Amino acid sequence: MYGKNAWAKYGADKKAVMDFAEGYKDYISAGKTERLAVKEAVKILDANGFKNADSVKSVSVGDKVYFINKNKNIAAFVIGEKPLECGLRILGAHIDSPRIDLKEHPFYENRTFAYADTHYYGGIKKYQWVTIPLALHGVVCKKDGTKVEISIGEDPADPVVGISDLLIHLSADQMSLPLAKAITGENLDVTLGSIPVDESSKDAIKANVLKIIKDKYDVEEEDFISAEVEVVPAGPARDYGLDRSMIAGYGHDDRCCAYTSLMALVDASQPEYTSCCILVDKEEIGSVGATGAHSLFFENTIAKLGGLMGVGHPVWLARMAMENSKMLSSDVAAGYDPLYAQVSDPKNVAYLGNGLNFNKYTGSRGKSGSNDANPEYYAFVRRAMDDANVNWQSSELGKVDQGGGGTIAYILGNYNMNVIDAGIAVLNMHAPMEVISKVDLYEAYLGYKAFIIAKD
Repeated sequence: MYGKNAWAKYGADKKAVMDFAEGYKDYISAGKTERLAVKEAVKILDANGFKNADSVKSVSVGDKVYFINKNKNIAAFVIGEKPLECGLRILGAHIDSPRIDLKEHPFYENRTFAYADTHYYGGIKKYQWVTIPLALHGVVCKKDGTKVEISIGEDPADPVVGISDLLIHLSADQMSLPLAKAITGENLDVTLGSIPVDESSKDAIKANVLKIIKDKYDVEEEDFISAEVEVVPAGPARDYGLDRSMIAGYGHDDRCCAYTSLMALVDASQPEYTSCCILVDKEEIGSVGATGAHSLFFENTIAKLGGLMGVGHPVWLARMAMENSKMLSSDVAAGYDPLYAQVSDPKNVAYLGNGLNFNKYTGSRGKSGSNDANPEYYAFVRRAMDDANVNWQSSELGKVDQGGGGTIAYILGNYNMNVIDAGIAVLNMHAPMEVISKVDLYEAYLGYKAFIIAKD
């Protein structure tokens, strides 16, 4: 159903929608980094009969396997009835979100406080990250090969950290600045403590913080050179609105699409085409590097899958499979906010509550950087949604010349496969607290399942 409010479909019985949201809230609360999101995905896959590809010697129709790349990508497959070179049905989402990272030499002391020096990641409004409770998540890799996981600020018994701001009473100069300049990137430093280890030590407050970290995690200051510690909002995702119709949380972009894609793969019936959910990293900084969508990881994985199926020339197979594939680039859309209506075209915007959203193109400055899906493929997707009674809508990313952004769709489109963006409308995108509709979450799950099993 196109352009209709999805809540109306469920009438008084909204149990399925609400129950699905609870599972998602658990996932997003636990998976606040790419590594944690992969770990949570593995738990779901293992519980549903999938096997790590490293543990199998061959695969055949009906088998379920997954591949992990550097603990920050995962690609899960259900082997279909048609040969792999006929193409796959692919659901692809990213599991990184805008955040703040510790620098390689983060720790320092300034008069009465110990701080962690930081560098922000992705597109953020810096002023949104001050004066809120923050948590630390990541890994510290020691020279002896030991990997230590860091998690501070999520357990109710934990302390939280944060970034200070200037009090209103002394903010005359700051308040005269544009929002983009009132808080600078170099001032997004995290306050870690204020008690000195003793009166005689140099940098005694910093020394006390390092002692606390040493006592808990057995790591030294030098070990943080080879670490990846992310600063994210503390606390779990919560119901939003007095009617509990929405979810407030960190990282809906794009973990709401990651979870729905993963659960669609897990719950779909045996597919005609081999089906895949791939979760990638680095989308927020251009999909670069070994764990981004530009990496050869996915192509190599298809080749490895062909090898496990006993097919000759697996590299050729991978190229043919990719070219013949159909994909939904599962990524969020900018939700319409009536308080900021001026940035949207009301005829071409995603509304919270209207179901799964399709973006024919994203990009900016005349569709630059977009995939711009073929209308023939769009028609196939429309039919698949309507045949499955899925509520869906379509949108663009704001008014022309207002701004813009991109997804991973064009990267997979480079393989000559059919791709279109399909995701969930989000309010406050890239903020520490984003908001989505529970019914959009559920319709996305239903839509992704319908796509997997749709007939040509």
